[in-house]
Amino acid sequence: MGTAAASGTAGATRLVEVVLPGTVEPEGLEIRHREIPVPGPGQIVVRMEATGVSFAEQQMRRGRYYDQPPFPFVPGYDLVGTVVTAGEGVTPGLVGERVAALVKVGGWASHVLLDAADAVAVPAGIGAAEAETLVVNGITAWQMLHRKAGVREGGTILVHGANGGVGTVLVQLARAAGLRVIGTASVRHHDALRELGVTPVDYRAADVPARVRELAPGGVDAVFDHLGGRSVVDSWKLLAPGGTLVSYGSATTRDDSGSKQWPVLKILGRVWLWNALPNGRHAFFFNVWAGRAFGKDRFRARLSADLTQVFEALWRGEVSAHIAARLPLTRAAEALRLAESGTVTGKVVLVPDGGDGATADPAR
Repeated sequence: MGTAAASGTAGATRLVEVVLPGTVEPEGLEIRHREIPVPGPGQIVVRMEATGVSFAEQQMRRGRYYDQPPFPFVPGYDLVGTVVTAGEGVTPGLVGERVAALVKVGGWASHVLLDAADAVAVPAGIGAAEAETLVVNGITAWQMLHRKAGVREGGTILVHGANGGVGTVLVQLARAAGLRVIGTASVRHHDALRELGVTPVDYRAADVPARVRELAPGGVDAVFDHLGGRSVVDSWKLLAPGGTLVSYGSATTRDDSGSKQWPVLKILGRVWLWNALPNGRHAFFFNVWAGRAFGKDRFRARLSADLTQVFEALWRGEVSAHIAARLPLTRAAEALRLAESGTVTGKVVLVPDGGDGATADPAR
């Protein structure tokens, strides 16, 4: 039998979740109510305080995320919330604590059932929405920068989509590590990037690679590319000797038809070929879940350690939480539309209906 926190699920007798029924427009999302689950051994139930809209959900609603589950399912890549019940074998002190979790799907719900081992403590003094902006985005940025690229202080990197959820965190972590950062984004975001110490490049310019070469004639030490397609080839060519390409998506193929695996397989094929060339440069396709192949316990330990580092960077002021908007969970369609618009900087966050801080104003 699970134990409940003192505040527990008082006033909450039913779970509210957002369901993606198929390849629909955002307005086709469905709201469903069901019983709040009871945690089994080693499990917890987290009352969601903030969950996010990432690029993954944008691909999933099109059926374009390469390893998404079959429809229907509840999207939501990550969340932050308070542990309200715990099953047998869970440390009693975990109930009542604020935690973060990376789940891939299931986060767009008022209550989420998790393995306790997947929960990462959120330090006191960090708000739920602020922490949420740094879960999947922070883990992705930290591991790509520090575990894959490993650029030394004083090096130069190129970040595509520097105004996006991952990009915004990545450029701040890079600046904190003493790196020079060139970032692509639309002109409307250039002033914000300059404030972060980034040299902006208009991604709509006629020849982005030529502009980057002007800024870094000898090449860059690392490129972080979420675009895929032709961009990943250009990114490889921009590397300096000994440089590293980290590809982590195929955004340019988001609206394509056909196989959802093919764009990723093409990148993987290029990565394999490039790494076989005797030129000293390296290429990776980054998938935050790839580490699970080396063991669940090791994956969890690394994720917890890295996310804790990101939260500490936030606490030190090296990273700021860029919240594009806070919207109630039941307005997920509006939140998804906003995230897909490409007009905002940072992350669109969903919060519980009736909760504090919900606003439809992206400027806040």
